[in-house]
Amino acid sequence: MKTASGRILVFWVAIGFLGFGQYAAADTVVLKEGQRLTGDILAEKASVLYIDVGVDVLAVPKDKILEYKYDGSAQEPDVNEFDVKDPNGQDGAGQSYKRDSATLYRTASLEKMTIERCVDTYAEAVVKVSSPAGMGSGFFINEDGFVITNYHVIEKETKIEVTMFEKAADGFEKKAFKKVKIVAINPFVDLALLKVEDLGDSNVTFAYLGDMDRAKVGEQVFAIGNPLGLERTVTDGVISTRNRAFEGLVYVQTNADINPGNSGGPLFNLAGEVIGVTNMGYIFFGGLGFAIPVNYVKDFIENRDAFAYDKDNPNTGYRYIQPDRRHNRGRPKFLMEGHAEE
Repeated sequence: MKTASGRILVFWVAIGFLGFGQYAAADTVVLKEGQRLTGDILAEKASVLYIDVGVDVLAVPKDKILEYKYDGSAQEPDVNEFDVKDPNGQDGAGQSYKRDSATLYRTASLEKMTIERCVDTYAEAVVKVSSPAGMGSGFFINEDGFVITNYHVIEKETKIEVTMFEKAADGFEKKAFKKVKIVAINPFVDLALLKVEDLGDSNVTFAYLGDMDRAKVGEQVFAIGNPLGLERTVTDGVISTRNRAFEGLVYVQTNADINPGNSGGPLFNLAGEVIGVTNMGYIFFGGLGFAIPVNYVKDFIENRDAFAYDKDNPNTGYRYIQPDRRHNRGRPKFLMEGHAEE
């Protein structure tokens, strides 16, 4: 049985341990009730933060956290790399991932696996994007609900719905989110960045963005999307060409089938990394699909402020050139007196 003095001793030892961390270079987590934890933040998930306090690794629910800081600074470092468990919950042994808070997207160095395992791991990151005008695909790029899709999927629409397919005991369970914000659009590259704002306590599986410099012609790839409304359809093929030119832009050409409804969905490599965003395909000619290269996608996300959507501007995303003024300022003939219509 512990004495009162024993409990007091344990209390002050704990306070001393936590207080010492304030003077050491360490990450800091401040709880809403006022307690402060210091140590190394190992990983961050949608609802939980994992912090190594030296004697144990604590899983701290985010709804209990007031704020958290890296390395004792007020801001997170732009990029953090961990050789620990994949934040999507997969075994990350021998792998690493990078979380870039400034650019929103996540990158990783992942090992190749089978299409079956890739689909099982990352299919939940792919969503259906719907509007009154139609339907397409998209995918989460981080745990905070940011989604990439094609601009033409949401073109001239503001009422957008994102449907997530979450694994359940008997298959997949649909979750529809109706509070979707348009963050940025670029009609010329056919990309849009959305933000699902009513995620609640939903756990988000996101897709990592790959590197086109490592992509090779003949490399096996696969697409996941909702062609013709057929949800969660998987098609596979290879990279036919890395740099097919259309109207001044470069596209990844693949023989994986791409059909209406696939637009905005990811084209994956066998590491589960997105190397392109599918946006074109020939309906009557199989084996001719095209995707926007991932380097265009990264550039769009990193420069999203330049493409920020303005709901008060009806011409957002377009620049209209004014027509030439009329050179002959005289009255038209049909308005002149005595002029008879021909």
